[in-house]
Amino acid sequence: MTADTHPSHPTLPRLLLVVFAPFAGGYFLSYLFRSTNAVIAPQLTAEIGLDAGDLGLLTSTYFLAFAGFQLPLGLLLDRYGPRRVQSVLLLSAALGAVLFAVGDSLLTLAVARGLIGLGVAGGLMASFKAITLWFPKDRWPLVNGCFMAIGGLGAVAATRPLEEALHLTDWRGVFLGLAVITVVVALTIRLAVPERPIDGARDSLAEQVAGLGRVFSSLLFWRVAPLTITTMTANLAIQGLWAGPWLRDVGGLGRDAVADTLFWLAAAMTVGFVLTGVIADACTRRGIPLSRVIIGFTALFMASQALIVFELAPASAVPWIAFGLLANGAALVYPLLNGHFPLALSGRVSTGMNTLAFFGAFAGQYLMGAAIDLWEPLADGGYQADAYRAVFGGILVLQLLSLVWYAVTGGIGRKDGTG
Repeated sequence: MTADTHPSHPTLPRLLLVVFAPFAGGYFLSYLFRSTNAVIAPQLTAEIGLDAGDLGLLTSTYFLAFAGFQLPLGLLLDRYGPRRVQSVLLLSAALGAVLFAVGDSLLTLAVARGLIGLGVAGGLMASFKAITLWFPKDRWPLVNGCFMAIGGLGAVAATRPLEEALHLTDWRGVFLGLAVITVVVALTIRLAVPERPIDGARDSLAEQVAGLGRVFSSLLFWRVAPLTITTMTANLAIQGLWAGPWLRDVGGLGRDAVADTLFWLAAAMTVGFVLTGVIADACTRRGIPLSRVIIGFTALFMASQALIVFELAPASAVPWIAFGLLANGAALVYPLLNGHFPLALSGRVSTGMNTLAFFGAFAGQYLMGAAIDLWEPLADGGYQADAYRAVFGGILVLQLLSLVWYAVTGGIGRKDGTG
């Protein structure tokens, strides 16, 4: 079978092999690239000479490029399809990885990080588009959850396995290796994934932009947006960077113990992706609206953060395991929204929300670092517990306010979640 043909009734094993698996490779790399700085932060700060604000800015340029490309990405996915778009984008990530490996200044590394963010910008959105094209609508939450577990494995790879790789080479060697792997995944997607006709692909640019306007004028979209933005910002900014320094400075853990805890956090997140999809699938089949499932998961996620903010068990991995297990609740917004809009708009729906979420992650990760710098650093180069308490607590308050907004504006309304 060539890449431009497709079986009329593909079996599930074939879908998993030629659709799920290739896109999963790209999403694995997306999470791996996203999370590496949590482990290599000490080497970066020592070798390049970075303070907390610099580190936050460097790491968050990934999110800036990622978010900035989401709206064009949605148009491209709905016009050209996920196979073509994702296979080309990953080459940018490979180029960024090479540049990061040879960079010796904050500017060079930030540009490289931005190229990586651009290159993996379609990691999840292209995959969601492929899932809506190939898999039954009533199984989207479950398939999405299982798919996102692959991203969790990427986050796992960026913990203890990455730390072990740093015993064999330095962070530059790691990024050169990632560049090669990224090219291989791009070629696999291009050659193995079948093409499928896309409704609306022949629409004019004006018609596609009008579709985007339809998404952004939706009341449901703006009901769920604040909750999605704040919870995903907390997840991405903390898990992707600030969890490691917190465990060092507040938890008092050594380098190996930090890597181990980050490993369990990422492993829990991987399990949580699947668990969230299974629970959402079971609840909707029993008539419980997906909107209520979202409220339950996000409320529990905030509770896990409260354990961390109030330092109830600073040296324990338990609050971080809970953080990982519950972090994916807001991602249920994507199947909720995709079920509300026509299939032809699915790329623009997902990337529209992702634009806001990742701009939030960029701002959150950078501003958390800038805020931490307001406190005098510790003698060993770490940061004060009061600084972490203030910034982690601040993002928690924003999540609580967004949950109230979601509930009072109709988020717990009809079974379809549209209120």
